[in-house]
Amino acid sequence: MRRRTWLLSAAGGAGALLVGWSILPARSRLGSPDLMRLEPGDIALNGWIKIAADGSVVLAMPRSEMGQGVYTALPMLAAEELDVPLSSVRIEQAGFDAIYGNVAMLEESLPFHPDELAADAQPFKVRAARWMVGKVARELGINATGGSSSVADLWDVLRMAAASARSSLLGAASRQWKLPLAELSVKDGVVSHPSGRSARYGELAKSASGTPPGDVTLKARKDWTLIGQPAPRLDVPAKVDGSARFGLDTRPPGLLYAAIRLCPMLGGAVEAMDGSAALGLPGVQQLVPLPACAGSTAGFAVVGKTTWHARQGVQAVQVSWQQRPAGALDSKQIESRLRSVLETEKGTTFYSLGDIDAAEARAAHLVQATYHAPYLAHATMEPMNCTAQVQGGKVEVWAPTQAPAMARAIAAKVAGVSPDDVTLHVTLLGGGFGRRLEVDYVAQAVHVAMACGGRPVQLAWSREEDTTHDFYRPMNVANLRAAVDGQGQVQSLRIHSAGDAITPRWMARTLPSLAGPFDLPDKTTDEGLFDQPYGFAHQHMAHVATRMGVPVGYWRSVGHSHNAFFIESFMDELAVQTHQDPVEFRRGLLKQAPRHLAVLDLAAAKAGWGGALAAGRARGIALHESFGSIVAQVVEVSLQDGAPRVHRVVCVIDCGTVVNPDIVTQQLQGAVIFGLTAALYSTIDIEAGRVQQRNFPNYPMVKLAQAPQVESWIVPSERAPGGVGEPGVPPLAPAVGNALFRLTGKRARALPLGA
Repeated sequence: MRRRTWLLSAAGGAGALLVGWSILPARSRLGSPDLMRLEPGDIALNGWIKIAADGSVVLAMPRSEMGQGVYTALPMLAAEELDVPLSSVRIEQAGFDAIYGNVAMLEESLPFHPDELAADAQPFKVRAARWMVGKVARELGINATGGSSSVADLWDVLRMAAASARSSLLGAASRQWKLPLAELSVKDGVVSHPSGRSARYGELAKSASGTPPGDVTLKARKDWTLIGQPAPRLDVPAKVDGSARFGLDTRPPGLLYAAIRLCPMLGGAVEAMDGSAALGLPGVQQLVPLPACAGSTAGFAVVGKTTWHARQGVQAVQVSWQQRPAGALDSKQIESRLRSVLETEKGTTFYSLGDIDAAEARAAHLVQATYHAPYLAHATMEPMNCTAQVQGGKVEVWAPTQAPAMARAIAAKVAGVSPDDVTLHVTLLGGGFGRRLEVDYVAQAVHVAMACGGRPVQLAWSREEDTTHDFYRPMNVANLRAAVDGQGQVQSLRIHSAGDAITPRWMARTLPSLAGPFDLPDKTTDEGLFDQPYGFAHQHMAHVATRMGVPVGYWRSVGHSHNAFFIESFMDELAVQTHQDPVEFRRGLLKQAPRHLAVLDLAAAKAGWGGALAAGRARGIALHESFGSIVAQVVEVSLQDGAPRVHRVVCVIDCGTVVNPDIVTQQLQGAVIFGLTAALYSTIDIEAGRVQQRNFPNYPMVKLAQAPQVESWIVPSERAPGGVGEPGVPPLAPAVGNALFRLTGKRARALPLGA
């Protein structure tokens, strides 16, 4: 999508506004009622809402639930506008119409500086690009879940769909009862009149389906009863009692099981293979070669009556491997090349302000540091898996995926059928973090199913395959330089970074028809750097996008995950160099960023910044904006047996309007654990083309006994909702690093900090 975005932006900047291509009105995403799947007694009122025979509300769900609470937050929006209890809203998987596409995620890919977006009169290039990207996004309708965008994207759409349905239901009652519409009211899904007339939604639905909604207005904020209030998550009971269905819980009749083994050298291939011993084992059914597809490394799968039979078969196959034609990958060599690139290439400038060269030339002295972040795996608790059945020219797929449209498309491509001949069931995801925006495991499952004579087959990766064949967070290095004048004031900030661009690689794997022969600038490479909030008079932010050959993909909080470590660690370095308290130093640079300043101040206050601490402990702070939300974190750290131990994390977030504060708190807590794991332990090392980390013993997670106390505070706001699932990750690593510096006097400029 990024390629199309940039091409349209360029066209807009040149004035090519594609005459005659009209802007879709706000309600164009409501959709037709015939988009809803109808059971006996169901009445659809638009493309999002139907009323079931029992009077309950059914919501079309185009986003995937991977622990972030979207199966609760989105129904809350519908329940609010329909005036029904949250418990009476059910969900069903949405179809593949364009109205279900994620517009906000694509609009956020535009690399504009916050000053341009916040300007009272946005520059023409901004207005043109946003208009065009929004138009393209609506036309293509890619229903992906990512970028902490689910609520932000559907905030207006779902409320309008529910309000429209409510208006039709009220109109139907008014027409049936021959009473003025203004005299009717709704409570808990019951329409009533002071005269005593009343009817439930189920009784009015059929008439409402033929009643135009008329002028639809959203409820005023003061009238909200659900939005902004804690509400129990609708997905929790099933997850507690075991009835929830994740990908690995899929059990269609006649199911076979498949295990895989991929070439252990990234990008390598099978040289020779003998499966006779495997095929002679009891319970082993098939040996299926797997070509490289959708970015995957080549290998093979073994099909068996059970997972145990399949895995025994995989181990019995005699195979020799060959290295990729371009030679073996090595992460140490890649780091050296990235550092060299910083010295030789200017890269793409994402933002420039003032005269950075002049500021550095007249500086009393320059502060300079180089930071490094390693490759990282996603390590979802549910390894990659997909169940597929191919028979009679039709394909049925059960997949825990963040990208249903792309999963459906790759299944159709592999099987050689139309996407309309693919039925895709999206299961619950046992973690996503961006890994399930990929479709390699779907392609593999369909490929195996085609060899199974019409029987369904469940392909499940082992943890070792999952860790050694991920699409990793890219390795990145960054050089940061600041000019300090004779009065000890920092006058400039220059950031020059290098690392692989994710979006062009992802597009080539999942949207090859939109990929092209050359790469265009990718915002994710420099996000969190070019758009940082600090008021330096002179700035220059550039990134060198490389192609090192390691498969890279979106990882929770994407570029922010490492760029926050770079800049927020360096901010602490500048505070030390200018003999200022880290909080006060930041405060002085946030005079034109009141939201950031408020978040910083609240975090410092709630953490007791500057107050006494237990002996052997120190505090560190970091502030970062990502995905429309601002987060500050203060951590308390000690050393235990020479290793960092984080005891307390105070989180403050300004994420705009909050739909469910309990979910915000849960996401911040989860982000702290996820971010702490990466900050202290995680690295992917590659030698001779082979990933060295294979399972949790050498790619460890934070354990329960190591988990810190997490305190969360939410800044009240009436802004539109921002992201929640990802913004809590980026500040954690720099906050820990800054605390360790205060504790030890040694500055760590490379992750992981516990190495």
